[in-house]
Amino acid sequence: MPPKQPTWREFAVTSILPLAALAIVIGCGVKGAAEKEGSAAQTLTLGAYTTPREAYGRDILPAFATSWRAGAGKAIAFEESYLGSGAQARAIAGGFEADVAALSLEPDIETLASKKLVTHEWRGGAYKGMITNSLVVIGVRAGNPKKITGWNDLAQPGIKVLTPSPKTSGGAMWNAAAVYGAAFLGHIGGRPKGDSAVAEQFLREVLSNVAIMDKGGRESMLTFEQGVGDAIITYENEVLAARDAGQAVDYIIPDATLLIESPAAVVDVYADKHGTRALADAFVEYLTKPEAQRAFAKHGFRPVDAQIAKEYADKFPAVKTPFTIRDLGGWPNVVQQLFAPGGAFERATPTGAK
Repeated sequence: MPPKQPTWREFAVTSILPLAALAIVIGCGVKGAAEKEGSAAQTLTLGAYTTPREAYGRDILPAFATSWRAGAGKAIAFEESYLGSGAQARAIAGGFEADVAALSLEPDIETLASKKLVTHEWRGGAYKGMITNSLVVIGVRAGNPKKITGWNDLAQPGIKVLTPSPKTSGGAMWNAAAVYGAAFLGHIGGRPKGDSAVAEQFLREVLSNVAIMDKGGRESMLTFEQGVGDAIITYENEVLAARDAGQAVDYIIPDATLLIESPAAVVDVYADKHGTRALADAFVEYLTKPEAQRAFAKHGFRPVDAQIAKEYADKFPAVKTPFTIRDLGGWPNVVQQLFAPGGAFERATPTGAK
């Protein structure tokens, strides 16, 4: 029998290689478009985290190329690389010349700023540099056979949990911050508010049930789809993408959970080097335009544009008590307390799972 061809979602993981790029040609192709327009097509290199791959590849990049060609009269080619957010940031910092970085969380863009690759104030504009929202949720088996209702249940004996590793995954950092933050902010029944030791202990109880720590959020969801685990801590949009792909997955929004805010920025040094500054600036701006926001919503991301969010209100359930990373003191504080060497996450992770 011929080998089974990977699905789009499986391809989104199996094709991810460090510093590898997938060239996507829009319209009639780079060569044909260049000849037709009488000038060489520009190439924009996108370094992104894995989760929104379908949104970019299927909708946003083709639509932007059409818009750019209509306005500038030039064809565009794209090179794309998708990795876990932390791994992608390190790849770009290490020499992968992405013109635009679209990553899971602020510290990964700050990694590039610290290397003087992103040199402008990238948090500008109405959305402070953010292009999508999502939630940290609990994915469960169809029908929720374990009767999971919130974070407390993930600490119960016998529940097998999946979440990726924060060493490589921005999603894992969001996940751990959500569990720790819910406890620290007093949203875990019977546990006092504002006690970091109590929050760390709750994180330890949940992590003691973690069966596998994959490299990224997409890999973790694929492991869950293959039948491993009772529950997965993940992005809401990952569950919605799994459903769209025909997977029988449900999800629970805990009463209190973390709002995921994901950024994009022009990588100044590389965009200037490649002569793609205007193109890169226009692309990042386009990501918050209604057309792109609707594309993100189609693929399970909550829009940052409030008007577009209203259009998709029926798709995204309300959250009883959302909180943000700012409620935990901001990313510098969270990274130092939770994810620095010897921090709370490392202390709370069982030996052998680190």
